[in-house]
Amino acid sequence: MSIVKSKIRTIPDYPKPGILFRDITSLLIDPEGFQLTIGMFVERYQNAKLNKIAAIDARGFIPGAALAFQLGVGFVPIRKKGKLPGTTISESYALEYGVDHVEIHTDAINPGERVLIMDDLIATGGTLEASIKLVQNLKGVVHECATIINLPDLGGAKRIKDTYGVDVFSICEFEGH
Repeated sequence: MSIVKSKIRTIPDYPKPGILFRDITSLLIDPEGFQLTIGMFVERYQNAKLNKIAAIDARGFIPGAALAFQLGVGFVPIRKKGKLPGTTISESYALEYGVDHVEIHTDAINPGERVLIMDDLIATGGTLEASIKLVQNLKGVVHECATIINLPDLGGAKRIKDTYGVDVFSICEFEGH
């Protein structure tokens, strides 16, 4: 875990002053770090009997697609509103100054399928919460949520567990926001 964490760079004051942006692109360009990251997810989920990996637009797509390939399961994109061409359902989530939406194809998950939801990072948990609702609306079973990074000071993982009974597994944590 410390190797993965050491390969994630921090960009201060992005996207606004006071924010420490945890940038996974430095991890992704490092072959050892990226292989170790996906390997840790494979080890955790290889016996979970998953049917699908649902990953959140856009940085969640990278580890999500790699993991789905390694596990031999389907990959489901959860996209920002208006980006999917077929019939979709939508769920809103709160932003600091407003509301945004994510969508999923209505035929992406069959009732009873076991789904892992992936993103690069969990902060307040808004997009993961909306994604859980989407999977559950399609009658899928959320096995767990997985992220590379958890920002525990923002409380998202705890809120997801307390509200939905869904665990959030993260490879590493960073203090602050």
